[in-house]
Amino acid sequence: MDRPVTLYDTTLRDGTQGENITLSLADKLRVARMLDEYGMPYIEGGWPGSNPKDIEFFREARRMTWRTAKLAAFGSTRHRSNRPEDDANLRELVAAETPVVTIFGKSWLLHVTEVLGATPQENLDMIADSVGFVVGYGRELVYDAEHFFDGYRDDRDYALSTLRAAREAGARTLVLCDTNGGTLTNELVGVVADVQAAIDGDPEAAGAPVTWGIHTHNDAELAVANSLAAVAAGIRHVQGTINGYGERAGNANMVSILANLALKTDHELVPSGGGALDGLTELSRSVAEIANVNPNDWQPYVGRSAFAHKGGVHGAAVAKVERSYQHIDPAAVGNQGRLVVSELGGRANTRIRAEQLGHQLEGVIDPKVLSDLVKQLESEGLAFEGAEASFELLIRRHQADYVAPFRIVDYTCLVEQRAGRELLAEATVKVEVAGEVLHTAADGNGPVNALDAALRKALRAFYPQLDAVHLYDYKVRILDGDSATAAKTRVIIDSTDGTREWSTMGSDTNIIAASAIALADSLEYAIWKSGAELRRRDERHFTTASVTPAATPTGR
Repeated sequence: MDRPVTLYDTTLRDGTQGENITLSLADKLRVARMLDEYGMPYIEGGWPGSNPKDIEFFREARRMTWRTAKLAAFGSTRHRSNRPEDDANLRELVAAETPVVTIFGKSWLLHVTEVLGATPQENLDMIADSVGFVVGYGRELVYDAEHFFDGYRDDRDYALSTLRAAREAGARTLVLCDTNGGTLTNELVGVVADVQAAIDGDPEAAGAPVTWGIHTHNDAELAVANSLAAVAAGIRHVQGTINGYGERAGNANMVSILANLALKTDHELVPSGGGALDGLTELSRSVAEIANVNPNDWQPYVGRSAFAHKGGVHGAAVAKVERSYQHIDPAAVGNQGRLVVSELGGRANTRIRAEQLGHQLEGVIDPKVLSDLVKQLESEGLAFEGAEASFELLIRRHQADYVAPFRIVDYTCLVEQRAGRELLAEATVKVEVAGEVLHTAADGNGPVNALDAALRKALRAFYPQLDAVHLYDYKVRILDGDSATAAKTRVIIDSTDGTREWSTMGSDTNIIAASAIALADSLEYAIWKSGAELRRRDERHFTTASVTPAATPTGR
């Protein structure tokens, strides 16, 4: 019977070697708990011999109850000048008291002689002594053959001898590492087949059979493909990191490996069935959030755009048969399909996306008319795929009962820089609400901030809930760079009220004008979604007196 494929997650160790990936002790414990609850069978927690944080992590981990995972401590073979029992690294590995210890050793003579400064035989002794020392403590030993494919290419016989040294000392999982990430798939498969035949068929090798593993990096963008090809060639232990985090171009993406094996092959997986597969998207995004990294919208399976359809032909087909342009059901991994509204879409994209956002177009606007309007506006510089709140407002403004909650009559933005004083930005704005014109002013740390403050100041008496609305991102795109400083700009503003988030946009040759459009849309969307405009029209209880205090400029 074919053995199951066991997944080994190294996000907490190899993943944190990625640039801009930093996890605190609390972060590492949270991610470890998350992986364990998901069903990951092996979690590599870190290198206890390398830093105090990892030592503390393993100390805290001993107090945790692990549901599914075996925790692994990671480290290197002994120093060439040390006996195993005197080597600080090996002592820290056994002191971590994990059920699994993973040791890496050198497979490539370049590293043995020029990096370690050891002889080939000294390196073999270091491997055997280190593995034997840890196995002697009753720990499950995983041996990572670092730079194995480069070492095999350089000297096949020596690379194989390092595996034999680890096996004879008691290692029962031998992992072939493409540490530099440059091995092409067909070469990797050939090496895997040759290694298995050479070691498993070795008449001098006694004891239990080994489990073969793979650890790939993504420098040639083949890490996932190479991992899957290795499984097809007989590998049954696969290492990777959530979202592919790792040094240089990253590691094999465990999310994609897991989804591919669970959904595209007949292999039995540990975790059983691939874990809670419909929780894969949540796992991916949660780890990204803890690592303080924006989720990759284009990441296969779990990215926001992984099942997004922008082209009109695609949208029309998906509207009829969802799987016509999707390789799996997005719900299988906890994701969802999405039709993108843009100039490339057709009426199907527009209608279905409107329905997904909760809007029925019947009796409001014909889908073709709306689609044509979107195309016209995008030709003028707007981009609805990045600002769906503006798309919803476009539909809202075609409804028979639509009444604008406010109207900007005019505004002025001034920026003043004088010697001996800080930069001053000030905005004045006139806003009409329910037939009343409010005139306010405000300072800011820039013209857009000043305009935002003045606009809120004018509207606060009518819509106090706007105090909870905050702009959290502001992006400017130059649309026609050849026009230099006269270029048309597109501004996208991301806002939140603490419970929901939305994006609005504006476009103009004047960046302040584009910002004013996006700001006005953001505030109108907040008013609409809170239901305030309906209450205001129904109650009609506002008076000039109630507006005056908030509308009177101060500090002028």
